[in-house]
Amino acid sequence: MLFAVRKILICVDETYFDRGATQETPALKGAIAAVVSNPYVGAYVEDLSPAGDELGALGEGLGSRLIDYLGGDASAIQSYGKGAIVGSGGEIEHGAMWHKPGGEGMRRAIGRGEAIVPSTKKVGPMGARLDVPLTHLGWSYVASHYDAIEMGVPDGPRPDEMVLILAMATGGRINARLAGGFTLADRDRPDTPA
Repeated sequence: MLFAVRKILICVDETYFDRGATQETPALKGAIAAVVSNPYVGAYVEDLSPAGDELGALGEGLGSRLIDYLGGDASAIQSYGKGAIVGSGGEIEHGAMWHKPGGEGMRRAIGRGEAIVPSTKKVGPMGARLDVPLTHLGWSYVASHYDAIEMGVPDGPRPDEMVLILAMATGGRINARLAGGFTLADRDRPDTPA
């Protein structure tokens, strides 16, 4: 095992209103963070590809757990994102290891997801926080679903660790009304960005 999990932290945000009318069903968005050991601390390693399979399995497992915390219905998930915080003994490229396997694992947990999984990463100290972007899982241009969730772990990452994060939401922003934004109905229009 390359990545030993020290702890997992889960955050769920239920929003009922934001200025406008109160919603009967809250908008749910959540994030799950795994604090894992970083096996590549201390030396430059040319080939980081051995991490892929293990991180993909971790991503699927974390994705399934987050779905449970967001109501347990994978079909209700509408948007997603991911991120990584690398401890100070690592390098930014170690966070990039999470891009493909984290996104693919999350897609397997959800059972769908055609759009790119937005992502961000940084090297940071213990307690660092990250704004994890969220976009619609079927089409990245759905303006109502441009969002983010902040996530971090109070006692991580230690210098030889990483915090690997997945995020999901069951809908777009409360009272979304972005002027000029695209909707799912716009996908098939010839003048809509590809």
